[in-house]
Amino acid sequence: MWPVLAAWLALSLPAGLGAEEMCGDPPGAPSHSIPAPQLSPEERLSPHMPESLHCDACHAIAFQIEEQLRRAEGKVGRKALSESDYMEVLERSCSQGWESYGVQELDGEKRLAGPGLPRQEPMSVMVTGGPWPGRLSKMCHSYVGEQGEAQIYGAHRRGPAALQELLCHGEKGACASGKAGGPAPRKATQNEL
Repeated sequence: MWPVLAAWLALSLPAGLGAEEMCGDPPGAPSHSIPAPQLSPEERLSPHMPESLHCDACHAIAFQIEEQLRRAEGKVGRKALSESDYMEVLERSCSQGWESYGVQELDGEKRLAGPGLPRQEPMSVMVTGGPWPGRLSKMCHSYVGEQGEAQIYGAHRRGPAALQELLCHGEKGACASGKAGGPAPRKATQNEL
């Protein structure tokens, strides 16, 4: 028995050496390498959402709140929710896992990617997990605290565009004009000129 096993093993080893060539891409086929986004120390380690991703994060939060409220209304026949019900839905919206969101690099720019966000590239690497879910949850709770549950629910009742306008595009919103490029450069004082 042992001589037969040894002979079989000896014969099968050389045959297995070319398996990678036969199972991989056909010879001469171009291979594609897509690098993961290179994250700065702030993007990797800070507990806060980087300023450059605030607008994307706001759109993700508005989308998730809208979806959760729409589902809850669907369960009660599309009528308005009671105050206690929409407060519970908003809490659940902000406390969800947020695991389906992450960062992609598109055209040299880092962007948040996930449900409800535009410009997702199928041939790119998305970095998920890590600090992103906690950052989104924290921002969501902040928006609910700043705007108030009643105001957010009222905007939802007017439609998805009204909710995005309230949370993201208002005068102080994350996507307000002038905020997209980050903080404004500091002006030099008279003594520095």
